[in-house]
Amino acid sequence: MNAHSMPKVGDVSSSEGVAADELKQFIERIERLEEEKAGLQGDIKDVFAELKGRGFDAKAVRQILRIRKKDHAERQEEEAILELYMQALGMA
Repeated sequence: MNAHSMPKVGDVSSSEGVAADELKQFIERIERLEEEKAGLQGDIKDVFAELKGRGFDAKAVRQILRIRKKDHAERQEEEAILELYMQALGMA
């Protein structure tokens, strides 16, 4: 599609035109999901506050969460590189 054949927002009669109703539905779905996401982020923040209140280290828990997202091979490779770099710096 070149600049001359770009559909205009009001052009819903052509098969290439932007269907305003469909576009509006997509936008509304995204807005609802963003609201849900904000609610979930608030819930996660509450859980971190609770675990901190119980004496757990939030930074360590966040690191564990990052590690758990990785597969075993990726984790091993990262640990090997970290160990190599620490040895090179005389930290191991």
